[in-house]
Amino acid sequence: MRKLLVIALVGLAAQLVDGSLGMAYGLTSSTLLLLAGVAPAAASASVHLAEIGTTLAAGTAHWRFGNVDWRVVRRIALPGALGAFAGATFLSALSTESAAPWMAAILFTLGAYLLIRFSRPLRRNPAAGRLRGRFLGPLGLVAGFVDATGGGGWGPVATPALLVSGRMEPRKVIGSVDTSEFVVASAASLGFLIGLGTEGFLLPIVLALLAGGLIAAPVAAWLVRIVPAQLLGAAVGGVIVLTNARVLIRTVDLGGSLPVIVYLMLGAGWIAALTLAVRVLLRTRRERALAAALATDDLPPTSAPADVPVESVGAGVAAGTDPR
Repeated sequence: MRKLLVIALVGLAAQLVDGSLGMAYGLTSSTLLLLAGVAPAAASASVHLAEIGTTLAAGTAHWRFGNVDWRVVRRIALPGALGAFAGATFLSALSTESAAPWMAAILFTLGAYLLIRFSRPLRRNPAAGRLRGRFLGPLGLVAGFVDATGGGGWGPVATPALLVSGRMEPRKVIGSVDTSEFVVASAASLGFLIGLGTEGFLLPIVLALLAGGLIAAPVAAWLVRIVPAQLLGAAVGGVIVLTNARVLIRTVDLGGSLPVIVYLMLGAGWIAALTLAVRVLLRTRRERALAAALATDDLPPTSAPADVPVESVGAGVAAGTDPR
């Protein structure tokens, strides 16, 4: 009973992180199960079965808070489901541990890029246009395959790629990735059911993870709405860097105190990036407040045309139509 309670708390924490950062539920939960001696295929199968419930709750909560871009969900979910089904079928017969270092290297690079990007002012680029299906389709296929074979990976692959594009708000990236994961988790579970049978799912563990995740899902969706994009991006980058650095360090087999030194350097870099992100955020807010004050001074109520309400002028300035 105590073990199941601990697993439920892990599921709660994992969903809180996943719902607010767009990743880490499967990674955290699968790591715990592997440490407990569960076979990789059974661990991934159990986590994905639990994710059917947690992602449904998370997607509903993100939708309620306006964090979902349904066009992106439609374009990424179906390819993701195909990739997840293929990955689950593959993992049921073969381990993919040899692919871990390569995936870690790619994710580490994306995480480092995010740290750099979000430690500087965010620039909107309206000319960039919307994300195209020829990008979202292959991304979903790869992310779904990685997710099923690695026990987690939909968020770590899909979220950084969408954030790096610079064409979506971070909160909508996270909400859309979490919502589409319901389809991916369902397809992966079907693949594991075909490959392993019902004995591949550890139902007590599934229920414990599900209980914790359902409690955390609405809280996480609320957090992603109120936490500034600048901080979200820097936080996501740090999580990706530190998580995948562990895999790379084990792959190259660093000895002595070198791993500790590497972790300390990466941690210091993450703290520096977060500090810069906070400074940029505060400076941006001060500049917006000053611009709003100047706009109010330049557009007094008496200067508005007789047939235009004063409220309309203020709304235009707030919407970014200041002629300056």
